[in-house]
Order: sequence, then C-alpha cells, then structure tokens
Amino acid sequence: MSTPILGYAAQSAQDNLEPYRFERREPRADDVVIDILFCGVCHSDLHQARNDWANSVYPVVPGHEIIGRVISVGSSVTRFKAGDQVGVGCMVDSCQHCEPCHHGLEQYCVEFPTFTYNGTDRHDHAPTYGGYSEKIIVSDKFVLKVPDGLDLAGAAPLLCAGITTYSPLRHWKVGKGSKVAVVGLGGLGHMALKLAKALGAEVTLFTRSADKEQDARRLGADNIVISTDDAQMAAVNSRFDLIIDTVPYVHDINPYMPTLNISGTLVLVGYLGPLDPFLNSAPLVLGRKSVAGSLIGGIAETQEMLDFCGEHGITSDIEVIKIQEINEAYERMLKSDVKYRFVIDMASLKA
Repeated sequence: MSTPILGYAAQSAQDNLEPYRFERREPRADDVVIDILFCGVCHSDLHQARNDWANSVYPVVPGHEIIGRVISVGSSVTRFKAGDQVGVGCMVDSCQHCEPCHHGLEQYCVEFPTFTYNGTDRHDHAPTYGGYSEKIIVSDKFVLKVPDGLDLAGAAPLLCAGITTYSPLRHWKVGKGSKVAVVGLGGLGHMALKLAKALGAEVTLFTRSADKEQDARRLGADNIVISTDDAQMAAVNSRFDLIIDTVPYVHDINPYMPTLNISGTLVLVGYLGPLDPFLNSAPLVLGRKSVAGSLIGGIAETQEMLDFCGEHGITSDIEVIKIQEINEAYERMLKSDVKYRFVIDMASLKA
C-alpha cells in the first residue's frame, strides 16, 4: 500500500510553498526507503516552483540534494541496509538501455532521465515529488553512499552543486598543472573553487566585486580577476585551459574568450537558454577554443565525487534553515544573500 507523506509544495507559480500531504508509492523489489534528514536548496527549485522554465506540473514538491538514512530495502537490494547514510541527487531513474545509460551518463539518457521532482515515474506514470518531504523511495541504482566523516548537512549540496562542477572538471581532465577559472561565486562557483583546487589546479575567480577576494582565497582561489577591469583581463590573456561559468542568468561570455589558451574551453553549467549578445566566433576559430555545456553527472561519477569529497574533507558552505523559512530563503537566494547554499533541516518538518 502507498505511504502518506508530509512535504512542502507550490500549488501554482504564484503561490508560496506550504505544507502538503501526498502519497509515496509502495516500495518495489529494487527500492530503498529513505528517511530524509537534510535537503539542499538549489536555484532550480525556485525556477520550478515559479515555472520559470514553463514546464512545471503542479503541485511541485522541490528538492534534489537529499541526504538521509535508509529505513528499509526491497528484496532484491544488496548494496544498502537499514541505517546506512545515503544521498539522492537530481535523478531517480533512466531508461537503462540507451547508449548514454550504458556508459554511465544517465543524465543524458536518450529517453530523458526521470528527475527527482517534477518528473513522471517510468513504471506507474505517477508524478515524482522531491526532498522537501519526510521520506523518499528510490531505486537502488540511483541511491548514493555518503562517506563516513562528512558533515551530513554540508554534504547535501554535493548532490547537485558538487557534481555539476565536478563533472566538467573530470571530463576536461583537470589535474596538477591545469589552469582553471571560475565565473561567479555562488552555490556552484564556491564548489568549483574547492574541487578544482583539490584536483591540483591553479584556480582563478572571475568576479565583478573586489570584496569577494578574501572569501575566494579561503575557498581555494589562487588569483582573483575583476572582470570589469580591462587591464586585469588583458593580463590573463590566453591563460586558462578551462573556464567554468556558473552564472545562472543571461550574460555576455565574449570577454572571457580571449583568456582561454589554445584549445581551451568555456563550459556553461549555470544558465539554460539563449545568450545575449551573440557569441563572436573569431576567438574560437583563431584559437581552436570551444564553448560547451555540462549537466550534473552520471550515478557512477556522482559516487566518485562523493568519495573524492570524503577523502579531501570537502563539503558545501551552508546556512541551515527550517522548512518553515523556505519562502524567505527563496527571496534571499534571488538577492544572492547566502554563503553559499541553504540546507533544510528536515526535522523541522515534524516540529
């Protein structure tokens, strides 16, 4: 029989998130039932709650940076047991038979992955509801092991912000001797600094605000470049192998292209949609430079990232909130008034 659950949902694009009762499905043989302890607050949560991408299906229960403990497992599950500390990220299923899925790239599933919320279950066609809730039921293939020793609240944003920045660093083979720049110092940007530094790169932050230097250096930046200062930008001409652009809104990437080395790449991880103004192709053609995009990571790579963070003691810088404070947190997030990620203590749901 299905399980009644308490969560927080938006009923329309104009509504605040409010308490909402719904039902989770009956666990299947390959399912893991998880008691949610913490859930990170992602910019995507706000976009979906307010239908900014014009694809929201209401009610929306957001949340895809989930840390919890296993309550029970299905009869075919062998990797997890009751009491294990686990994570669930942006996906809870995929087709499992297309070429990307076979190569551990479930996020690029040809039939489209099943997202943790605002998705449709591939088996019973019911809507998926996310981590702003008491419990979640997920196929064991999409459940991740959280290394011992990591702060559980601080680990929550690793399930989205962490893997979103780790995946391009690994794909473009960042390591000792690499020169990496990060555009933007927010939820994604601060994780990119930490991870690039831990991988051995020389790390630079592009920012418009000189007052971010102290924090950027604490997070791993070796250098800070004020992107509105022509002299500083000229001084890093042809320097970077990889630029990770974390800015979540329309912005001009043309000023960054000359700072790429021959065969360098600027990868967009924060913004979906058309860029304005048009991209000048001259630096690309004359320097074999690229503009690319990257979406989260596959399950195996996400587990690799969590293990890497466990080895290096990396978690997100967070502000823990109660679920009752979520609407205020959304407004603060729009003003970049958080360093650097909100995380909901889900015990507050029962208060």
